[in-house]
Amino acid sequence: MKRFQTSLRAGVAFVALGAGSGAAWAQRPTIDTAQATPVTAVTSQEIVITGSRIRHNPLDLDAPRVFVDQSDIQKTGLNAINDVLQRLPSSGGGLNSRFNNSGNLGNPPDGAGVGAGSAQIDLRYLGSVRTLVLVDGLRFVNGASASGVPGAVDLNAIPDSMIERIEVLQDGASTIYGSDAIAGVVNIITKSAQKGFVASAQVGSYLDHNDGWTQNYQLSWGNGTGPTQIVVGGDYVKADGVLSGDRALSAFPNPYSTSCTQGGCSSFPLNGRFGGPAFGPNLLTLAHAISTRPVFPADFRAFTTADRFNFAPFNYIEIPLKRYGAFANVTQEIGSDTHFKIKAVWNRRDSINQAAPIPLGVGPDVGNGNLLDHVTISRTNPFNPFGFDLIPNDGSVGGNYNEIKRRVIELGPRHFEQKVNTYYGSATLDGRIAGEWYWDVDGIWGRNKAKQTMHGNIDASKVQTALGPIANCTAPCVPLDMFGTPGSITPAMLAYIGFTQHDSSEQQIWGGSGNISGKWFDVGGGPLGVAGGVEYRRLKGRFDPDPVVVAGHSSDIPAQPAKGGYKVAEAYGEFNMPFIKDRPGAELLEFNGSGRYSHYKTDPTATAPSHSFSHSTFKADLNWKPVQALRFRASWAEGFRAPTIGELYGGPSRFDSAIDDPCSINSAQAQRFNNTASVHANCIAQGVPAAGAQTAPTDQLSVITSGNEQLKPETSTSWVVGGVVNPIRGFTAEMNWYNIKVKGAIQAVSATTTLYRCVYTNDPLACSSVSRSVGTGNVTQIRAILQNIAGIKTSGIDVNLAYRRPLQGMGTIGLTWNNTFLHQFDVTTPTGTGTAVERRAGQELGSPSQGYPRWKSIGIVDWDGFGFGATLTGRYISRIKEILNNESPLKATFYTDAQLRWSPKFNFGIHDIELAVGANNVFNVKTPGCVSCDTNNMDPTTYDTPGRYYYARIGVKY
Repeated sequence: MKRFQTSLRAGVAFVALGAGSGAAWAQRPTIDTAQATPVTAVTSQEIVITGSRIRHNPLDLDAPRVFVDQSDIQKTGLNAINDVLQRLPSSGGGLNSRFNNSGNLGNPPDGAGVGAGSAQIDLRYLGSVRTLVLVDGLRFVNGASASGVPGAVDLNAIPDSMIERIEVLQDGASTIYGSDAIAGVVNIITKSAQKGFVASAQVGSYLDHNDGWTQNYQLSWGNGTGPTQIVVGGDYVKADGVLSGDRALSAFPNPYSTSCTQGGCSSFPLNGRFGGPAFGPNLLTLAHAISTRPVFPADFRAFTTADRFNFAPFNYIEIPLKRYGAFANVTQEIGSDTHFKIKAVWNRRDSINQAAPIPLGVGPDVGNGNLLDHVTISRTNPFNPFGFDLIPNDGSVGGNYNEIKRRVIELGPRHFEQKVNTYYGSATLDGRIAGEWYWDVDGIWGRNKAKQTMHGNIDASKVQTALGPIANCTAPCVPLDMFGTPGSITPAMLAYIGFTQHDSSEQQIWGGSGNISGKWFDVGGGPLGVAGGVEYRRLKGRFDPDPVVVAGHSSDIPAQPAKGGYKVAEAYGEFNMPFIKDRPGAELLEFNGSGRYSHYKTDPTATAPSHSFSHSTFKADLNWKPVQALRFRASWAEGFRAPTIGELYGGPSRFDSAIDDPCSINSAQAQRFNNTASVHANCIAQGVPAAGAQTAPTDQLSVITSGNEQLKPETSTSWVVGGVVNPIRGFTAEMNWYNIKVKGAIQAVSATTTLYRCVYTNDPLACSSVSRSVGTGNVTQIRAILQNIAGIKTSGIDVNLAYRRPLQGMGTIGLTWNNTFLHQFDVTTPTGTGTAVERRAGQELGSPSQGYPRWKSIGIVDWDGFGFGATLTGRYISRIKEILNNESPLKATFYTDAQLRWSPKFNFGIHDIELAVGANNVFNVKTPGCVSCDTNNMDPTTYDTPGRYYYARIGVKY
């Protein structure tokens, strides 16, 4: 059977890739006259296409764009638009339903917060904040998840039922749209005209595992033609989620392992872990179940790997989620050449994250970053078996313990619930004057408000009181037992130390713009196209953690409030100069240019006054068609990105990163304490004792993160050079080389880079950001504060093929193949003596999880005819190597998806009905296991949830 499946998969690979299909679910990388265009039957009328304000013929192929319409989305079987976009070979991933980070990782070192339940799109691996998301060419409100102040749009806040198509510009566009458009632009075009009802219902599941059930219902209605166009609709999406323990990949902390002896389990065990001089030379744990106060040393023994706690099965590998959305689009003609348009959007998201029961630890080696690191356990605590005070070994007089850890299984899993409401509206008055001159005035307003409730947290200040002198523990205080086995922490103890955490966040945007465009005098190959305009917008954001968290008393992830905003005033200009046309060797030769001026002013805060900055960007591109079937194009663009509210004002928090410390005697690094003299010497110089540190390779180390009010805008320069050829009717081949350089990039130096640079080179700048325990030398903290690092440089090639033709008497066949080849992704960071370069192409970063495969490809063989249809999709990800796991390889992966459709004809008023069934990952391809990845032993930005996903859909038009 295995041999048959291997042969069949190889056959699919040949058909889906070798035959020229490959990559894009009926997505169209380009448009030619032989293809059904997603621009709603427009093949010669000039319209505004993403990346320019000047009206163009949509068939001109003047820039690298990808078009995805509703039929393309439906052929994927996916329930979220971000999942569809993340299949683009140029996509680096972004947040999605496979991120279950709350309580596991803390706040990532990007100032944005966890983003629990959010969905984002990241082009070119440059981060979601460098990909601009628009709705009908206008800005949308940024996300909110009650865990920070994100700098990117949450795609889960946009109802799927309102989407007509999506245009993805894979080129810099800061001159046209302003900040954030460094890697590209995703423009979501909504339904503005529709006749009658369009409805669909889809259900799906990982039937082989009987989990991951999803429901997706969409409905929209339009009034048809006339001076008043109305389209309204709504949708409901529900996903039940998938528990990590229900997949072999993630049932234990190491990929496909079956016990804690294979590594990766938590150092916060059920029976406690005790370390420090008071307990002797070894880490100890309780030897057996304890019903009374244990006796030292009789009831204790050495702590082993088998005593570690398996936290993995409590997590989600795919989170539960509900989305409710509604929209209304109204267009009113005012005379023959003027229109008034209103759009209103409401969306509600309920999502859930979950983590194992809270790990409770006291002592300096735990690295909580709050008062738990400095707790003294009184000898009068009735559960203290030692008969003397346990004093933290942090330099305090009489310090005699380094850590006491306990998994509070009695409290149950940490459970996070997010409720996010999004409101958005826009109004546009547009018209035409003097023939080919067009104008519009736009206004936008948006608000995203989120609340998060966490069950299963512990108040550190109450822990301190409950462990302290019994005389101070008066009602309602109940003395805490940190020295027993499961069950020793009673409901009365939990009622005192536990609390339900309530966090909230909010983002707002409002603003307006005015634009004018048209055709001027003839410049040789046609009229000069020009456009210009002004824009103003105001952004505000806040994050308010629970007061207990703000006080520094949370036993889970610490966080501080963030609040800020800024005002932006901008002006831009653009021209299109076709100076040769219909000449031998030059069917068309045109030059385009644009420029933008932006002025920012931030809000004053308690710690800093407002400050302002200005920036100008320019872009130029050249298009040349030597013959009708061939086009060459090149563009050069400057870009910039202003710091986001979270990046500027985000308060200190913590990110728990799985890093293998080379100074540990348990390290699995090639160069480590026990086998490399220079590492041994550097570790000793940094305060590690002669016996070495003791952390395990997959232990999470505390990384302190925060925003930085001194950040400056980052700038970029990008080149895109390529061409398009249409040698025969129906066939298009496109190739583009891109090169993007980001200077002064806003991000933190990777905690892994900081630690390894300190250990391997004794770099003083890196070592100043690493703190170790006085007693054991274990890493207690790595500081990763946002800064303008030296820069990022990335380059690669996109290759796209598309063929669509009717077959004589056999329907229509479509083949596409889209590829991205990543040649370079280098991050340059400062050191104590200069700079150093991290080369990430072909690597898996691991923590935070992000893969950089050198080749990504996705393709389709698509056939329709006689009321039936079939789609076969292949998705390829080349091999990548784990940076944090001695460059162990994650093997190349090929996913196969299939769908069958039937459109029966009925005679009772229904115009169209379509039934579809399909499966994603038809051959149940095994997900590559990632040892260094943050959770679930996989990279959620790169790979699917393990398992074969089946779905069925019915769609109706009436």
